Amino acid sequence: MLDKAPNRKLADLLETFGKALAADDIEAATALFEEDCYWRDLVAFTWNIRTMEGRPAIRRMLESQLAKTKPGRWRVSEKDDATEKNGVLEGWFTFETEVARCRGHIRARNGRIRTILTAMDELKGHEEPAGVRRPNGHPEPQGAGRPARSWSERRAEEERELGHSRQPYVLIIGGGQGALALGARLRQLDVPTIIVEKNPRPGDSWRVRYKSLCLHDPVWYDHMPYIPFPANWPVYSPKDKIGDWLEMYAKVMELNFWGSTLCRSAKFDETAKEWTVIVERDGKEIVLKPKQLVFATGQASRAIVPEFPGQDIFKGEQQHSSRHPGPDGYVDKKTVVIGSNTSAHDICGALAELGADVTMVQRSPTLVVGIDTLHELATGILYSEKAVAAGIDVEKADYIGASMPYRLMGAEQKPIYDDIRKRDAVFNKKLTDAGFVLDWGDDETGLFMKYMRRGAGYYIDIGASQMIIDGSIKHKYGQVVRLTEDAVVLEDGTALSADLVVYATGFGSMNGWVADIVDQATADKVGRVWGLGSGTTNDPGPWEGEPRNMWKPTQQEALWFHGGNLHQSRHNSLFLALQLKARMEGIPTPVYGLQEVHHKR
Repeated sequence: MLDKAPNRKLADLLETFGKALAADDIEAATALFEEDCYWRDLVAFTWNIRTMEGRPAIRRMLESQLAKTKPGRWRVSEKDDATEKNGVLEGWFTFETEVARCRGHIRARNGRIRTILTAMDELKGHEEPAGVRRPNGHPEPQGAGRPARSWSERRAEEERELGHSRQPYVLIIGGGQGALALGARLRQLDVPTIIVEKNPRPGDSWRVRYKSLCLHDPVWYDHMPYIPFPANWPVYSPKDKIGDWLEMYAKVMELNFWGSTLCRSAKFDETAKEWTVIVERDGKEIVLKPKQLVFATGQASRAIVPEFPGQDIFKGEQQHSSRHPGPDGYVDKKTVVIGSNTSAHDICGALAELGADVTMVQRSPTLVVGIDTLHELATGILYSEKAVAAGIDVEKADYIGASMPYRLMGAEQKPIYDDIRKRDAVFNKKLTDAGFVLDWGDDETGLFMKYMRRGAGYYIDIGASQMIIDGSIKHKYGQVVRLTEDAVVLEDGTALSADLVVYATGFGSMNGWVADIVDQATADKVGRVWGLGSGTTNDPGPWEGEPRNMWKPTQQEALWFHGGNLHQSRHNSLFLALQLKARMEGIPTPVYGLQEVHHKR
C-alpha cells in the first residue's frame, strides 16, 4: 500500500514528525507546521478537548505535554489511502502514547501541516470487551459446592447492590440519549455507573413532547454507540419511536437506569474527593457517594420563559413549548406562539393542519432551510445512504467532521449555504414577501455554525414555512410588550387575541442545573455551557475554539457536562468515558488548557 505516492508522502511526514517528538525536539516538530496551523486534540495529548491555533500555541502545548504523553509508533492507517488534491495531502494515521492507542488525521501543503487531529481510541490494558475479547456468557463458577451464577443472576445482584451496599464511581444526572450513550460506553469500560432520571422510563423525555415532533437530522447522523438503527428505520425519527428505541437500548446495554428519581442536592467533598448526592427514588431518600458527577440534562431542558407585564392577568393558558402536549385540545382556541425557531414552527404547523387559528410572533431574524435541500447539499455528504455506499460509515463520518477545526469551519460552511440560498431563492422570496425575516447567521455561515455558537436561531423546514406563505399560519414580526386579559400586545400596538400563549423561547445554559442541584457559586465557577466564543449573536467572545465546558474537565473538579444532538452524544461519549475511566484506574491525566470562565450564564 505504501508505494502509492500520497501514502508515501504521508508516511515520510509522519516519520519526520514522530522522530522530532521522540527526540524531544519541539522546535523541529513545530517547524513542520504552516504558520496558520491547527492542532485539534481529543484527549490524546491534552487530557482535554482543545484546539491549538498557530505555531506558538502548539509549541506551548508540546512543552507542557510531550514528556508526559510519550507518543510513538506513528503509522499511516491501513484502512484508508491518503489522497492528494489541489496541492493538499490528506490522510489518516494511528499512533500510541504511553497509556493509549490513538488515531489522527492530517492535512498538509508543501510538506507542512495545515491541520492535525489527534484522538484517543482506547486505554492500554483497559480495552472494551468486544470482538475477540467479548465475554462468553457462560455461568460463572463459584467454587466447590456452590452453583454457578448465570448472567441474569449476576445482573440482578448488581442492580440490588449498586447505589446501596456499593457506590457508583460515576453518577449521571439526566436520562436522555446523551446519558444513555455515555452510560453504555462506561459499562463497556467496567466503570460502575448509575443514571438518574425524573421520568419513569428511558425515552420518556421524548415521549412527553408535542406529538408531531420528529428529528430533523437524518437517521445516518443519529445512531447510538454499539447498536445502529435498523436499515428500515425512518429517515427522520418520530419522537415516540426514539423513545422506544432508547428504552430498548437501556435494557439491552444493561444500564443502571433509575427512573422516577429526582436529584435533590449534590455537594463535593474536597478532602474525600467525592460527591454526596441526595436523590429521591420511589418516595425514599437515598444518599449516593460517586467520585464523578456528570450533568447530562440536555441543552433543551432548562426552559426560558420571558417575563412580560400582564402575564398575571391573562385569563387563558400559558405554557412553554417543552410543555405543549400537541394540537388536539386547542383546535377551537386562538393560539399565539412567541418564537420562530424549530419548536415554534412545529407547534404552529400542527395547529394549522387542524384548521386552528394560530399566529407566530417572530422577534428576531431566523434561518430557514428546507429539509431535503439541507440533506442533499449539507448533511448528506457524510451521513446518507450514498455516503455509506461510498465507504463513509458513521464512525468515519464522525472523524471527518472532527478533523476540521472550528476556526476554519465557517469558511467551509459558507459556500454550502450560498448554494442552498440559490437553490431555494424562489421559495425564500415567497417567505419574505409573507413578512418572515430570514438570516443566514451573522457571517452567513449557515445552520451548523448557528447551532454550535448558540444552539438556536433556525428552523429546518418540513412544511410550516409554506403554511406561513399561504396564510394558514398567521405571522407578525416585532417585540411583545405586554399581555392583557385576552391578548398579546406588540410594540406597534397590534393586539393578538389569544386563548393560549406558547413561549417557544428556547432554553438556558446547562450550568443552571448546577445552580439548582449544587449551588450558584459552583455554577458560576464552571461558567456558561455551549458556544464557541465567536462574538456573534448570543455567543460572546473571547474565542474558545471548542464548545464551552462540553465533554471535558471543568473548573470544578469531578464535575462534567455531556450532551448535544444524537451525533455529538455518540461521538463525544467515547472521549468523556475514557477520561472518567482513566481517573478511576489512577492513570495520570495531566490536563492542559483547562476551560477558562468568561461568562457565568
